This record gives sequence, structure tokens and C-alpha cells, in this order.
Amino acid sequence: MRAALAHPNTRQFLKFALVGFASLAVEYLFLGYFLQALSMDYLLATTIAFIISIVVNYILSMKYVFSHKEDMSRKREFTIFAVLSAIGLGLNDLYMFIGVSLLNVGTMAMKLISTFFVTWYNYFSRRKFLDAGRG
Repeated sequence: MRAALAHPNTRQFLKFALVGFASLAVEYLFLGYFLQALSMDYLLATTIAFIISIVVNYILSMKYVFSHKEDMSRKREFTIFAVLSAIGLGLNDLYMFIGVSLLNVGTMAMKLISTFFVTWYNYFSRRKFLDAGRG
């Protein structure tokens, strides 16, 4: 177990998970604020909170989890990050629809299942496309 925790990929994934939890907290806080304090439409509130969480996740991920590729501009890096995040959101929504609407899995249980799979997609896609020295 100690050897697994000492492995660089394990440490990187654990940092990725912490950044993910922080981003999720930011998203939920803004979503709650937009819905409760501003009485915003839930779809608009969800979209804006998601965009804010992408920016927070990008900043934290590139500072603490992944290394910047020197041959890539920050604008291109963020664009790739946002596209990968949008794909992850699409996967999440697809899993939720299949699980809840077609398989009758409870919403909260399906959210946990969906989050598990989307987290792996997010980690490996970002590592492949954004982390220096990885391919």
C-alpha cells in the first residue's frame, strides 16, 4: 500500500481528486446562491456555476496537478481543458439519463456512479492532452 501511495501517478491522482472536490464545492455554492438568492432559472444557474467551476478547476489543476506544456499557449491550454470538461459534462448527463430514466436507478446513487466514471475520463484525458511529458 505504501508503495502505491508513493507512486507519482497515485499522488497526482490524489491531488486531482482534491482539486475536483474543491471545484465541486465552488460549483454547488454558486449554484445554491444563484437559485436561492437570485431566483435564477435552474438551467442558467447550472450553466454559469459549471463555467465558474471549470475556471477554478483549471487554475488549481494547472497549479497543483499537471505541468504546463511549454509549447502550448495558456489560451490553447484552457480551450482544451474546457472542451474536455464539456465532454465530461456530456458523459455525466448521458450516464444520468440512462441510469435514472431508463434503468430506474435513484438520482443520488446514479450521480455517485456517474461521478466515478467521469472522474476517470477527466483525469486521463487531461493527463494525456495537458500534462507536460505525458502522451
